[in-house]
Amino acid sequence: MATHRRPKPQRNAYGTMLTVTATAAVALSAQSASADPLPDPNKKGVKAQVDRLYEEATQATEKYSGAKEKAGTLQKEVEVLQDTAARKQEALNELRNRIGGIAADQYRSGGLAPSMQLLLSSDPDAYLDQATLADQLGARDVSDLQKFQVQQREVQQQRTQAATKLTELRDTRAELGRKKTEIQGKLAKAQQLLNTLSAKERAKITQEEDRANRDSARADLGNEASASSRGAAAFAAAKSRVGMPYVWGASGPGSFDCSGLTSWAFKQAGVSLPRTSQDQANAGTRINSLGDLRPGDLIIMRTDLSHVGFYAGNGQILHSPKPGAQVRYESIARSGMPFMWGVRI
Repeated sequence: MATHRRPKPQRNAYGTMLTVTATAAVALSAQSASADPLPDPNKKGVKAQVDRLYEEATQATEKYSGAKEKAGTLQKEVEVLQDTAARKQEALNELRNRIGGIAADQYRSGGLAPSMQLLLSSDPDAYLDQATLADQLGARDVSDLQKFQVQQREVQQQRTQAATKLTELRDTRAELGRKKTEIQGKLAKAQQLLNTLSAKERAKITQEEDRANRDSARADLGNEASASSRGAAAFAAAKSRVGMPYVWGASGPGSFDCSGLTSWAFKQAGVSLPRTSQDQANAGTRINSLGDLRPGDLIIMRTDLSHVGFYAGNGQILHSPKPGAQVRYESIARSGMPFMWGVRI
């Protein structure tokens, strides 16, 4: 059995690692945190409460990442619609100027011809349908006027679509703000709870994190081959990130949340994946049994599909697990998260 080893990671304490995530959250979300009381430490252990807050923060992070991806898509769509409307408006202006010149000539010669009356009609389509009028208009006049009406409608349609997308974009950005506040509040409360512990208790938590990192360095991955070249390439990229810190909303290359790691790794393999774990759960071929997974397959965790990592072989997952932790290998059985299914890309 082959044993995977990696360079010794930087020392990572459960509390001190929060300088990357929760410490910033304390500064940014103090008001939010103070308005929402901390869980009662007497009801259950502080570490259990902290772990729960971290789980809730990672769940909210996936929703934040989904909203962020949606906002980026909407922004591009708005830009395309606005650019198209602007180009159509330029063509419409040129046509209007040409028709306006004809109207001016006709007015100077004694009045507006039927073609210009058509342009000013409240119902140009019905007016143009009149057979008697069609007989009086030249072929080019009819063509220009029809083109004018079509372009007018197209410009209005593009502007209406852009306005609708802009409204959706504003709503999505507001959702981003709400999720950001929620995440920062939970991380701030977790840090406040950690601050209530004695030095001995904090040292014990630090030791547990150090043990998890040492176990990762000694992880026995077996010698199973990947089921696809794309999965193998993505897994190789992810392995190069072992030891990098978890940061909510981050997608590499120096820090990651869970779906940020998997989407970044597949991007290195030339594959575009959706940004969230929920969307990645349906991105490829579903593998329902743990025994059928191969290294490089995605592994979907939690009943709400809010966690994702790579199956690493021999019952191990390679993932970015939670705030305060590093990208690492862990036993799936000991991860504390229920397995839902795998995904082969």
